[in-house]
Amino acid sequence: MQIRLTKISYSLAIAAMLTAGQFVWAAKPVGLDRVVAIVDEDVVLESELNDRAQAVLQRLKGQYSQLPDEEVLRKQVLEQLIVERVELGLAKRYDIKVEEAEIDQAIDRIREKGKMTAEELEADLKRQGLSLAGLRNQIRDELTINHLQQGVVSNRIKVSEQEIDNFLASSDGKFATSPDFHVGHILIAVPGSADADTIAEAEKKAKEIYQRLQAGADFAQQAIANSNDQAALQGGDIGWRKLAQLPELFGNQLANLKTGEVTQPFRSGAGFHILKNIEQRGGGQQLIEQTHARHILVKTSEIMDDNQAREKLLALKDKIEKGADFAKLARENSEDTGSMLSGGDLGWASPGMFVPAFETSMANTPIGKISSPFKSDFGWHILQVLERRKEDMSEQMKRNQAQNVIRSRRFDEEFQLWLTQIREEAFVEIKLK
Repeated sequence: MQIRLTKISYSLAIAAMLTAGQFVWAAKPVGLDRVVAIVDEDVVLESELNDRAQAVLQRLKGQYSQLPDEEVLRKQVLEQLIVERVELGLAKRYDIKVEEAEIDQAIDRIREKGKMTAEELEADLKRQGLSLAGLRNQIRDELTINHLQQGVVSNRIKVSEQEIDNFLASSDGKFATSPDFHVGHILIAVPGSADADTIAEAEKKAKEIYQRLQAGADFAQQAIANSNDQAALQGGDIGWRKLAQLPELFGNQLANLKTGEVTQPFRSGAGFHILKNIEQRGGGQQLIEQTHARHILVKTSEIMDDNQAREKLLALKDKIEKGADFAKLARENSEDTGSMLSGGDLGWASPGMFVPAFETSMANTPIGKISSPFKSDFGWHILQVLERRKEDMSEQMKRNQAQNVIRSRRFDEEFQLWLTQIREEAFVEIKLK
């Protein structure tokens, strides 16, 4: 059991497609139906193939003037259905389940996209001979497949520390991980042919503006009144820029500038500049509160229901509070194989590493105290917070960002390799002539 969350971001394609009149799925068939393919322990029915092919054909008609041959289309759709069956079978084997709340959120996105109320959505489904229950089943399958794809493929991608070092050292890596600055700019222009007196006058004006800004003058008003930059009428606001996108001269000035601060006037070939760090994303010290905790997990089963699990943990909590050793009881009772041998110790954890129920209980438990029993996706827990600290995670966050970029670039290639592999390994017998 792992209570640590896998950081995955995925897009739900079905939310984009399942708007009124654009459903690409079929209601479950009833009555007699012909099997067109056997896939491991599952089957694809002819009615499913017909309905999916018809829905895809209708969607393609709205996008392309020249449509594929019907036989070619049916073969492609059948292959799509076969792969879906293989993926759903794997998801069942991995015990991947979708919470009803996730399905509710997906339906809400569908309604928002179609600008429909719940009643209007249900009526629209009914007009098409479909049902809300059928829609929920299809969304459940889509989400299950997405969870499988993201989880399994991400685990196949291994990124070494050396690869991260190489990426961070590259110009591409420096750009991707550089902080973003919301920049204000005032320019006192100096012509290329300017004499010494003109240059001195421009420098004097820039210094006067800087002094006014230091005294509390509004940057935008000073830019509008004095700047020769094209963004002067926007209050000198040149928007968000990555440090790597700015001229090196600007980057050097901004690198150590705190939010809200302005630079002293500095010279370039164009004249004298004053920059303001209006806002900043990334970079600098990133203090994160970390928690060191340990826990005992009891899973529910056919012989251990919720009430029994809770009562067992209450008894363990009472023993610990009366002096029993937490680590010893965790080794004897916890069903978290990842932490039980270390006495339930989870080490130092940053926000977002655990499932929400665990995070909430951990945040609300004082140092040294034992929490009340609480339920998460994995079962029932009690936990003890051992320590808390604030840690500068800026370097680690940069490395995590680099790792995510590398993973993202490899995902599509690894995904296709995985699809090919599971398709080849599956037992498939096509009955379609």
